[in-house]
Amino acid sequence: MVHNAGVMPPTRTESAQGHELSMAVHVVGPVVMTEALRGPLAGGRVVLVSSGGMYGQALRADDPGYLTGDYSPTTAYARSKRMQVEMGPLLGERWAGDGITVATMHPGWADTPGVQESLPRFRSITRPVLRDDAQGADTSVWLAAAEPAPATGRFWHDRVERPTSILPTTRPNPDARARAWLWLTEAAGLL
Repeated sequence: MVHNAGVMPPTRTESAQGHELSMAVHVVGPVVMTEALRGPLAGGRVVLVSSGGMYGQALRADDPGYLTGDYSPTTAYARSKRMQVEMGPLLGERWAGDGITVATMHPGWADTPGVQESLPRFRSITRPVLRDDAQGADTSVWLAAAEPAPATGRFWHDRVERPTSILPTTRPNPDARARAWLWLTEAAGLL
């Protein structure tokens, strides 16, 4: 299963369940869907399509709902993608008993409707290097089909495992990861 839904609302918006929409669509929804399909997915793979934008954000376990500060659509998006990547190893552990492997991946900067509508300036500057659909999908397809399955809980880009943090300021400590996991288990009803 490849979770590739994406949103970047211009103002802070909540899902029907009361979660900030970026976090609901990118993190909570995929976890709820995968949990509901654990039986049929046994022995399979789950791929969470993340973003290189997460490299610029720390894990905000203290404010996953983006309730404090001035809301920024790109920051909300990047925070939710950081959450995906940081929760990947924990989800891999949770679903390992069913033989389900988990991967998070960055597709590269693709010329998606989201980029076109939400980041027009970025698109105008980077258009010559933006990827088409097939290029953007390549690593997620590879992660879903490669034999043997790539190791669970890892972050990938261009079929290569990548570090999850580049800057020391975005490297979460175990306490932040544990608090984020607690929030996710509550938000997704995993308790």
